[in-house]
Amino acid sequence: MTDPNHPNDQHDQHDQHDQHDPDRPEDGNHAAGPGDRGHGAGPGRPIGPDHPDHLSEPSPPPHPYYQELEFLTPREAQSRFVVRYGEDHRPPGRPGFLARRAVLGAGGVPVVQYRLAASAQGDPQAYGLLEREVAASVALERRYGGDRFVGILTRIVGFDLTAAEPFVLYRPPSGRPLSDWAGRLGAEDQERITGQLAMAVRLLGELGLVHRAITPENVRWDGARVRLCEPYAALRAGEAREPFGAAPWASPEQRAGRGAVDPRDDLWSVAELAYYLLSGRPDRGEGPPADLADYRRLAALQHSGLFSPNAVQRPQPAELLRLLYVPDPLASGADAVDVLEPFRAQYDAQLARKRALTGGSRPGAGPADEAPEVPARDPRPSRPSLISKIFGGGEPPRAVAPRPAAPRAAEPPRAPAPPSELVQAPPSRSRMCPHCLLPVEYDERLLVTIDAKGNRIPLDLRAERRPAHRADALRKAYHLCPHTVDGDEGHELPLPYLVNGEPLSIALVGSSSVGKTHLLAAMLGEVELGGLEPYGLKCLPLNPEAHRAYLLERVQSLQQGRQLGRTGQQTFARFADGLLVSAGGATPRPVVFFDLAGEDLAQDSEVGRFLMGVDAFIFVLDPLRALRLPSLEPVREQSGLRLRELGDEAFATVLNRIPRQRGGLVAAPAALAVNKSDLVRFEPVVDRWLGRALPGRHDPAAVRAESRDAYAFLAHGASSAWLKPFDDCADCTLHFVAATGGQARGDRFPHGARPRRVLAPLLSLFALCGLLPGAEPAGPMEGIDR
Repeated sequence: MTDPNHPNDQHDQHDQHDQHDPDRPEDGNHAAGPGDRGHGAGPGRPIGPDHPDHLSEPSPPPHPYYQELEFLTPREAQSRFVVRYGEDHRPPGRPGFLARRAVLGAGGVPVVQYRLAASAQGDPQAYGLLEREVAASVALERRYGGDRFVGILTRIVGFDLTAAEPFVLYRPPSGRPLSDWAGRLGAEDQERITGQLAMAVRLLGELGLVHRAITPENVRWDGARVRLCEPYAALRAGEAREPFGAAPWASPEQRAGRGAVDPRDDLWSVAELAYYLLSGRPDRGEGPPADLADYRRLAALQHSGLFSPNAVQRPQPAELLRLLYVPDPLASGADAVDVLEPFRAQYDAQLARKRALTGGSRPGAGPADEAPEVPARDPRPSRPSLISKIFGGGEPPRAVAPRPAAPRAAEPPRAPAPPSELVQAPPSRSRMCPHCLLPVEYDERLLVTIDAKGNRIPLDLRAERRPAHRADALRKAYHLCPHTVDGDEGHELPLPYLVNGEPLSIALVGSSSVGKTHLLAAMLGEVELGGLEPYGLKCLPLNPEAHRAYLLERVQSLQQGRQLGRTGQQTFARFADGLLVSAGGATPRPVVFFDLAGEDLAQDSEVGRFLMGVDAFIFVLDPLRALRLPSLEPVREQSGLRLRELGDEAFATVLNRIPRQRGGLVAAPAALAVNKSDLVRFEPVVDRWLGRALPGRHDPAAVRAESRDAYAFLAHGASSAWLKPFDDCADCTLHFVAATGGQARGDRFPHGARPRRVLAPLLSLFALCGLLPGAEPAGPMEGIDR
C-alpha cells in the first residue's frame, strides 16, 4: 500500500487530493467534509467525539508508526484520534511554523497541521499570530459551517493552543493555486473566480475579519470553485493596519500600514487578481493599471472604483456582488438569531432605572447623552461627613464655591513637575488615611524611612541645607499615621500621598483564586510599559522603593511566565502599590491599589473596614465559577472549582458593607472585569472584544458597547447574582479582560503570560473619577473627606 505521507510521494498525493477533492460537491456548491469518503464526517457530522474513530479513552497506538492526537473541535469539544504524520516542511509566509499532512483514525481522514515550532516560541508575537488565526477560523466555522457556500473557505478541523507545540488542523486544500492557471482560463471561469472571491470577502467582512493574504499562491481553483487559504494573516476591521504583503496583491495602504483595517483592503486584492487572470501578468499595484481600459470585461470593476488606492473609494463587498450579478449569500435575511439581544435590551433598561434613581442621565450611558451644564466645582469635590457616609442620608452633592487657595501665589498650569519637586511643600490641608479612615496632618516629626528589614527609621531633615538632597529624601520618605492605638498595627503613608492632588483609592474585589493579584500585576505592568501615555496620562511611583519591590516580586515574575502566589490573609489592610498620575499639567494625583485575600473580603472582618473609604472598585469575575458553558467543565475539573449560582460571596459582602446614597445605589464608581476571558475567547461576543487591542483614545461609545455585550453575555450564561455590582453601583462598566492569557501548569504559564485589555477597567474608573483628559467624570466623589 502506498504511504500517502511518505516524503517521496507527497506531490503525487497532492495531485490525488486535487483530483478527488473530498470537499468538492456534485453540484459545485455544497461542501462536504473529509470524512465523507469514510464515516460521514462533514458539516453535519464534524471530525470530533461523534466520529466512529474517536478514542474515548487513551490507549496504546496500534502500531509504533501511529501516535495519538488530542485537540478541540471548533465547538471546543475534546477529541482524541490515532494519527499518522507526514514529513515537516516550512510553509511560506509563516516564519516559525511547521506544516505537515496527517491522517486521523482508521478511516484515514486527511488533515493538514500547522504548528508553532518549539524553537520559535521565544518570539512573543508568534503565539499571538497562531491564536489570532485560530480565533478567525473558529469564528468562520461556527458562523458558516453548515452553509452550502462555505466550501470557498478553508475549513478548520481542530486546534490545541496549550500543547507544547500549539497547532491548528485544517481540511486539505483542493485545486491548484491560481498562479498555475495563469493564461489557461476562459472568460467564464475568470468571472466565476472573481465573483466567488468577492463572496469570500463578503463572508469575512460580515464577521469583521479582513484576510489580507489573497494572492495567486493563496487562492486555489479546482475548475468549479475557488478555495481561500487559511486566515493566518487576518485582522479585525477597525484595527490599526500593520504593514503586510507585497505589491500588487496588497493594497498601498496595507503595505504601508496606514489607517485602519477595512474589508475593502481585500477587495483590492480581488481586483488585482481579476486583472492578473485576464491580462496574464501582475500590475504594479499603485492604482488602476495603465492599460485597464483595454480590457472591456473589467469595465464594471473599473467604474466601481475597485482599483482605487484608497479603501474608502472602493465599493463595499455587498455592492461589488451586485455589480458582478452574484447573489449575496447573506441577503436572504435568514441570519442566525442573536440570543443575546434580549439581554442587551435588559442592560438598557437597567441603565434607565439607575438614571431615574440618581435623578438624571449618567455619563457613559450612550453617545447621545449630553452632560448638563453645571456651575464650577471645587477642584477637590466636596465629600459628605463620615457619619453621613456610614449611615446614608444627607443632602445630595451640589456645586460649591471654590475653596481658598493654598497660602502661596497662584501659578498657571505647567508641565508635570519632576519627582524632586513633588514633595517639597507641606500640605495645605489634611488627608484621610486610607487604612484607618482618620485625617492625617503633615508633621515633619513623623517622617520615617523603611530599611530592607522593614524597620521604621526616623528621618530628621532639620540639619539638611541642600535643597536637592532634601527633596530626594522626602521623595522616598513615609509619614507615620498618628492614630495607631495600642493593639493595632502601626502604619504609614508615602509622603507624596499627603502633598499632591486628591487621592484615589481602588480596591480589587473577588473571592480567592479569581485572579485579582494577576490582574493587578498585569495592569501595573502595562502602565510601566507606557500603556497610559496614549491617553494623556503620566505615571510616577508613589514610593520608588516600594514600587520597585512590587515590580520585581509581582510584575516581572508574571512577565517571565511564573504563576503568582495567592495573597495571604492580613490583620490590617495595606495597599499593594501606588502611583502618581498626572494629566495635561494638572497636579498629580496619588492612586493606590488594594489587593486583599478573598477570604478577608468575604468574611466581613475588621480588615475590610477600610472599604467604607474606598473611592472606586474593580470587581473581578471568574468565568469558571460563573458561567454554565459546557466547554468550561474540563477546566473546572482540573482546577477543582465549582459553578456558583449564588454569585461571588466577596461581591455580596463588600457591596453590603459600602454605604449607599443616590437612590440606594453605591456612589463609588465600579468596573466589573470578566477575568480569564481567554477561557471563553471563542464565544463570538467575547472574541469581538478580547481579540482587539484597546483603542488609543477614550471612546465612551465603545465602553458602553463593551459593557452592553458583557452584561448580555453574563445575563445569558450566569445567574443574576453575578451582576450584583452592576445592579448596585450607580456607575459600573463591564469589560472582558485576561490577566495571563492562559492556564498555568504547575507554577508556570507554558507559553508565557499574555495580558489582554487589562487597562480597560482602570481607564474606565479614571474617566469616571475625573483623571482621564477629555472624559466626563461621574460627579463629585462621595467618599470620605480626605
